[in-house]
Amino acid sequence: MTLIIFWAAVALLGYSFVVFPAIVVLRGRLFRQPYHTDDSTPPVSIIIAAYNEQNDIGAKLNNMLALDYPADKLEIIVASDGSDDDTNAIVAGYADRGVKLLALPRQGKAGALNSAVAAAGGDILVFSDANSIFNEGALRALVAPFADETVGGVAGNQRYLPKSATVTGSDGEQSYWNFDRRMKQSQSKAGNAISATGAIYAIRRSLFRTVPVGVTDDFVTSTAVIAQGYRLVFAPAAVAYEPVAGSGDREFGRKVRIMTRGLRAVLVMRELLNPFRYGFYALQLFSHKVVRRLMFVPLAVLLLVNPFLWNHGLFYQVTMVLQIAFYGFALIGWRLADTRLGSLKLFSIPYFFCLIYAAAFVATLNILRGRTIDRWQPQHQSVKARSW
Repeated sequence: MTLIIFWAAVALLGYSFVVFPAIVVLRGRLFRQPYHTDDSTPPVSIIIAAYNEQNDIGAKLNNMLALDYPADKLEIIVASDGSDDDTNAIVAGYADRGVKLLALPRQGKAGALNSAVAAAGGDILVFSDANSIFNEGALRALVAPFADETVGGVAGNQRYLPKSATVTGSDGEQSYWNFDRRMKQSQSKAGNAISATGAIYAIRRSLFRTVPVGVTDDFVTSTAVIAQGYRLVFAPAAVAYEPVAGSGDREFGRKVRIMTRGLRAVLVMRELLNPFRYGFYALQLFSHKVVRRLMFVPLAVLLLVNPFLWNHGLFYQVTMVLQIAFYGFALIGWRLADTRLGSLKLFSIPYFFCLIYAAAFVATLNILRGRTIDRWQPQHQSVKARSW
């Protein structure tokens, strides 16, 4: 029985980290579904929800106003969610350049986004974070796929700015997003990207659904186009840059919040898990957003069961030693956080991996206990934490 449990855990891990990604890549090469693009410039509304973003909002607006896109086709709306710093004053200073400020009472990001969309006039809604900087041609690349009537949403390409030498876990963070980018490309080639990231994405105005509280808004908003029978594709040339997040206790709390809201978002959009209606996308969604989030279970099982197999041969002895070494390196990465030694890949990648799955465990407990996270106070650091 112990052997069966061990190999069942190995099989689950193998499916999540090897088999499923391989299937996605292979499908992207063999079953392509091309879509049409052109250089048209439909009316666009850029929506930025902000809460106490005085350190970033000026640079963000300068960046948006400098994009390669016709000014008469571009609307910029900042929905300030009860900001009590200088955010509103800074945004108001751009009124003569066409930037619209919605000074809202504190209600959370979902409410701010819903209010901004209600005030938007563009045919295409572009969503972005206050600390995301677009490359000059990002907006044109983002709207180009809307020339195809089957495309309802476009996920942009989030990239990280050069890391700080002492941000432990940043190598792991960047490795994850590099992997995620490759998956989105393969998914998009054969159908739909799983979802968009809040740094940069767009949907047709007609397909917007009210964002419920307690969920990751980018996931719910972007996947809503799939639920309505349209494609969500990936535009690699639509690049937005963000700073690498930190990896201390605050970063753990941030990941718990994001994963809790992410799992709740899957529950809200659970209709997409129906393979009879959504085909391979349902498998993609389940494998990526549910199975992968629950990988802390087989990881814990392997660690607990492996010692009982020590006398079964060299293979089980090696796997036990490798597990101890991996978690030992993760512990070193945690203890040496924010130091140059701790930022070495040998320590930072195991640390980031463990951080992710510890956060996934807590997030799963939150879901099982019915806990919702509607909003929270930002914790600005040298590398800024997310504001909701």
